Amino acid sequence: MPKLNMVQAINLGMDQEMARDDSVVMLGEDVGVDGGVFRVTDGLIDKYGKERVIDTPLAESGIMGTAIGMALAGLRPVAEMQFSGFSYLAIPQLEGHASRLRQRTLGQQTVPLVVRMPYGGGVRALEHHSESREATYGTFPGLKVLIPSTPRNARAAIVAAIRDPDPVIFMEPKHIYRAFKEEVPEEEEVVEIGKAQIVQAGSDLTVVAFGAMMRPTLTAVEEVQRARGTSIEVIDLLTISPMDSVTVVESVKKTGRCVLVQEAPKTFSVSSELTARINDHALMYLEAPVRRVTGYDVVTPYFGRELDFIPNANRIRREIEETIDF
Repeated sequence: MPKLNMVQAINLGMDQEMARDDSVVMLGEDVGVDGGVFRVTDGLIDKYGKERVIDTPLAESGIMGTAIGMALAGLRPVAEMQFSGFSYLAIPQLEGHASRLRQRTLGQQTVPLVVRMPYGGGVRALEHHSESREATYGTFPGLKVLIPSTPRNARAAIVAAIRDPDPVIFMEPKHIYRAFKEEVPEEEEVVEIGKAQIVQAGSDLTVVAFGAMMRPTLTAVEEVQRARGTSIEVIDLLTISPMDSVTVVESVKKTGRCVLVQEAPKTFSVSSELTARINDHALMYLEAPVRRVTGYDVVTPYFGRELDFIPNANRIRREIEETIDF
């Protein structure tokens, strides 16, 4: 199996879906000739032509409205928001139309649309380039939200997103776009949207993370297990909405302890919702309060200060140890 980074893996998934299904089209700012600002769509215009890989004007609302129209006309558009911070200009189209059309038409029409957006910090970018606003999109009924954490599940997740009959927000953690490579089979793989992945089994504590936070989480878990001999279950949430709280709750019932890790600020977040669901369904199984390792409740700082904002392995390890010792 070839070893690919996340950029190459997502590109592979989109390439294979375009070859398999003529209705799949790409559109966005610079996705064609330039192959995207991060080169995720590199080479696709050469294989499929400018009618299926479309460079658009710099107008996110226009990109989204066009993509919705394409989806209603029978295509399967994959629209790129160059950075997630630019996607807010498209929210009126997403919330007002894409997320509502299935209900509005009583199921007669669906919107098989994927919205790709690089998100998160760690690359020393400017303002509007580094936010983690997955919870914002998770609050819109009718939208599905996926966040991969490795090249292999990124490839399988983009395929699932393209084939889904409803609009999917596909958030790509750009901090790990090229951070590491992984074996990715050329044979078809498709994740189950709405299903978390148990990365490793354990019995003493549950740790839940997603996206770029999986790597420091696994580092912290390995350090704690080596130092203490603790058995830790690690869950990759993968789908923010619909959230697979069942897998998490069953794990917490088994371990009695839980640490949640996210890059986004703590308040009104994915970890907030997951904590509430654990309390709803597993409160009497808890041996310690649910702890959260998150970004701070501030705008993502610039440049080198990002590293003080984003949770790292040391912060995660400290919270795991304090949860064990409670």
